Amino acid sequence: MGERLKVFIFVGLLGFFAGIIADVTATYVIPALIALLPSLGVVTRYLLSGLAGAFLTLILVSIWAYVTGPSET
Repeated sequence: MGERLKVFIFVGLLGFFAGIIADVTATYVIPALIALLPSLGVVTRYLLSGLAGAFLTLILVSIWAYVTGPSET
């Protein structure tokens, strides 16, 4: 299997897991945090979504960088 195909499959799997994490976050975590932080009002949902997206992106890029790091030949 070519290296490029392996990278495409790996990125696809990361995207799949990112979708699962985003769904769980949107369904359970964000409503719970909105209930805990009512003082921010309407902004709470967008603020928490932005923070979750930033955190998820950092995690996924870190995993990708670690796995596809320079090969020692």
